[in-house]
Amino acid sequence: MSRSYAAALAVVAFAILPGCATITSNEMQTVSLTAKGQDGNTVDQVSCVLKNDKGQWQATAPAQVAVRRSADDLTVLCKKDGQPDGLLRAISRAAAGMFGNIIFGGGIGAIIDHSKGTGYNYPDSLPVKLGENVTIDRREPSPAEAQKQAQAEAK
Repeated sequence: MSRSYAAALAVVAFAILPGCATITSNEMQTVSLTAKGQDGNTVDQVSCVLKNDKGQWQATAPAQVAVRRSADDLTVLCKKDGQPDGLLRAISRAAAGMFGNIIFGGGIGAIIDHSKGTGYNYPDSLPVKLGENVTIDRREPSPAEAQKQAQAEAK
């Protein structure tokens, strides 16, 4: 094997290995939708609409819902008779494959992933609180993680 052939093969391998999200991810993401009342207890049979620029999905919480990924945030509006409405905004964040595309792929893969939405993720869990307007972000630690971090800092 000649050195130039081996070098070309290595360049191609490094360009492919980080993976374009279109290849490594699906346009859809399954999220876990739950609803809690103002007392903190789980509420069943809550009618919810999840929406972003790629579409709209209806579900009855609690449920697993497949939504289309997008660079836009996902909004969730939940309603149940006798309860105040709950609104949740899930922040869309770029997936690791997007950065690999930009660094190794010259950006073409990133453009494709951006337009298809495959380069983005939402938080996996969407806990709607009836009577509240909540924003969640997968970059922020969960309450349990935040508590562990606070305890570690206190020591």
